[in-house]
Amino acid sequence: MRDRPIRMFDERDEELVELLTKTGLNRNLAKVIVYLSSVDEAVSREIEMAANLRQPEVSLAMNELRQKNWIEEKEIKKKGKGRPLKSYRLLVDLRDIVEDLIKKKREELEQMKKDLDRLEELTS
Repeated sequence: MRDRPIRMFDERDEELVELLTKTGLNRNLAKVIVYLSSVDEAVSREIEMAANLRQPEVSLAMNELRQKNWIEEKEIKKKGKGRPLKSYRLLVDLRDIVEDLIKKKREELEQMKKDLDRLEELTS
């Protein structure tokens, strides 16, 4: 695999991570999603460096993304011995992920409003 420059987080990325976290998304998962949404594909080491995460944190995030079918994973053969590298690519557009999170939060808010109205009704 050839060396390529690693895209580092900027202020916009950090703000996106912060807002995704406020919707209830795990912070490490939010970092991985934001990074993958800004590159065509990346190996774990690139994600670790750009998102300032440790290898186990990236692995846990990848497991969750894999369960949601949001990433594609492929092995890259290395020269010589050792484990092959895995390359990851986001299959779902960031906008679709955000829309899904917004929809879920709005449903939660609507249910909370109904519960509060009912609570008020029962105690009146």
